[in-house]
Amino acid sequence: MSSSYPILPIASIATPFKQKFAIPRQPGLANAQGIITFNEGFDDENMLKGIEGYSHLWVLFIFHQNVDKGWKSTVKAPRLGGNATMGVLATRSTHRPNGIGMSVVKNKGLKKHNGKTCLIVEGVDIVDGTPLVDIKPYIAYADSISHATDKLNDYNPIPNREVVFHDTISVKVTNVEQDHPGFTALVNHVLSQDPRPAYKQHLNDDIKTYKVSLYDVDVGFQVKSGNVVVTEINPL
Repeated sequence: MSSSYPILPIASIATPFKQKFAIPRQPGLANAQGIITFNEGFDDENMLKGIEGYSHLWVLFIFHQNVDKGWKSTVKAPRLGGNATMGVLATRSTHRPNGIGMSVVKNKGLKKHNGKTCLIVEGVDIVDGTPLVDIKPYIAYADSISHATDKLNDYNPIPNREVVFHDTISVKVTNVEQDHPGFTALVNHVLSQDPRPAYKQHLNDDIKTYKVSLYDVDVGFQVKSGNVVVTEINPL
């Protein structure tokens, strides 16, 4: 007997990531901050009583940009080069039967933002404006499995390239850093992982200019001699 269980978004999260491209492959791989604002009906501060007692939190959310695209039983795994397939439940693909994602994030505490009590988190891998359906405490003794294994990382480890900013954009970098403290570090974290398609990550010279939208700017980069070179910073 099948049943339906409606789930209502309780909040939304603001992040630097304006598009899916270049979002870190997993949480905690970049210093990106998220501001969680609670929806009407879920904005009772008593719901957050005691949350300061946890250093990290689980955030459950909806892959809202994908849910109308459906899902398949197998998906192409980017970490396997983009052509090999795996079962959808053996991956963290965004195209899932119920479109639910989860991330563990650092709890940076509560603060007032635009007149509302918001929860600040760090290490997010979530696109800006994503609806959240639940928040749970991360319990270290239960959630951290020291002997867990991950064969996917044996196939294609996450790259760690050096990131270089071209001299011609130094003033623009400084200006954006003033508006968004931590911008330079965020660009370094995001681009060092080489967000290009997996089938291109073996190329140490790639003259194509790729663009990543962070905050209110487009960051253009190329790969030269194995390094990621930031060549452009332009307003969105």
